[in-house]
Amino acid sequence: MNQPAARPSAPSTPPRLLGDTPHGGSVLAFYSPKGSPRPPRVGRGEGVYLWDADGQRYLDATAGAVVANIGHGNPHVLAAMQEQASRVSFAYPRFFESEHNIALADRVCSLAGEGFDRAFFVSGGSEANESAIKLARHYAVVSGQGSRWKVISRNPSYHGSTLGALAVTGDEHTQSIYGAMIKPMPKVPAPLSYRLPEGHTEESYAMACAEDLARTIEREGPETVLAFILEPIGGLSTGAVVSPAAYFERVRQTCDQYGVLLIYDEIMSGAGRTGEFLAAHHWQAARPDLVTLAKGLAAGYTPLGCLLAPDRIVDAVAGSGGFVHGHTYFTNPLSCAVANAVMDEVERQGLVARARERGLGLRRRLEALAERSPLVGDVRGLGLLSAIEIVADKGSRRALPPEFNAPAKLTVHGLRHGIALYNRRANLGAFGDFQMITPPLTISESELDELVERLERALADLADEVTRLKLI
Repeated sequence: MNQPAARPSAPSTPPRLLGDTPHGGSVLAFYSPKGSPRPPRVGRGEGVYLWDADGQRYLDATAGAVVANIGHGNPHVLAAMQEQASRVSFAYPRFFESEHNIALADRVCSLAGEGFDRAFFVSGGSEANESAIKLARHYAVVSGQGSRWKVISRNPSYHGSTLGALAVTGDEHTQSIYGAMIKPMPKVPAPLSYRLPEGHTEESYAMACAEDLARTIEREGPETVLAFILEPIGGLSTGAVVSPAAYFERVRQTCDQYGVLLIYDEIMSGAGRTGEFLAAHHWQAARPDLVTLAKGLAAGYTPLGCLLAPDRIVDAVAGSGGFVHGHTYFTNPLSCAVANAVMDEVERQGLVARARERGLGLRRRLEALAERSPLVGDVRGLGLLSAIEIVADKGSRRALPPEFNAPAKLTVHGLRHGIALYNRRANLGAFGDFQMITPPLTISESELDELVERLERALADLADEVTRLKLI
């Protein structure tokens, strides 16, 4: 008679679950090696604050990744989310229309103004920019301009992480990794405003960059150039650079001259953050043909992006058989209901006007901080889309060594002082080290004071570290 197999002896130590390993099953495992320090684990959020699992409070000075425009834990949005989820969370838009999709499209197009008649909702900024590029190409094909396929962009720039978006992103580091997998697109210089070529003012360099667009179109062959894409106010690639109105007007004239579509990437600057619903509204004489939105549109309560387009483009594509493009979750009813509730709060609280007003207050505070700090060389931005530039020497504008990675160091110091700072280092710091300062649009005057106070403490610790390492 067979004897039952003996049970294996119990291990001397309990098995390690995937999540128990350093970073384990967390997405952090993809970003840092095992054994590296872990960030605090978030517990909850309310208003402009986040709390970690141990109860430590942090002021969210960058609205996460420039996303949480209406702050955390908004009860109206949470109620709308629950109400819609109890009805239907998903219905594929080619089979069912959604009342919230229609309402959100009408609302966003109305806020965007003349020339933006249709809205196409996707899951985020990279998808929105891919959609814009593909719609532009589809329009060219159906309108007898099939030779146009090149999308010119700026260097440095950032337009997303998918391969199509990376093709128009000006970042040599990411290109060195993924460039072999994509078709590289032409680049023109971005009009940086702090470190300028010799003999240039901020205005003259911006105009030189605008003129370079025309030369690049001529060099590439005007019949091959489809579009020019840019962030009207810089994001992480340039640190909230704001160019003069004449730059945008010259770009618009050049695009008109050569029949090139102008695309504004307002993933970061749109939905009210700059004190207008679109940053494009600051330069009415240079309105784009297509605009992309994300981040603040749903304010972090759901993944959502948007492409805004005029009737003339959409009708031509739809009339040819329809846009050959789509994603599983585009225009899903839950996300559209949530975004509608976010827009309710933007309008109810007057957050676009508040971004304009609070932005002026933030600018004054940051400029005063720059006077006191040995590391802050520049303050720039518009509304509540602001940035400081961290330097080794303010007189010469010399940057800190790229390998030091000052923004990442500042983030670590900031957490110790109860301030959460987002940074994404473009081009490995080749164009300077920027720290975005982009709090929720709901921030109060007293909270602005607290933000700058905590930021100053973090900068003081960073300055001590820089001095200790003899980097100045």
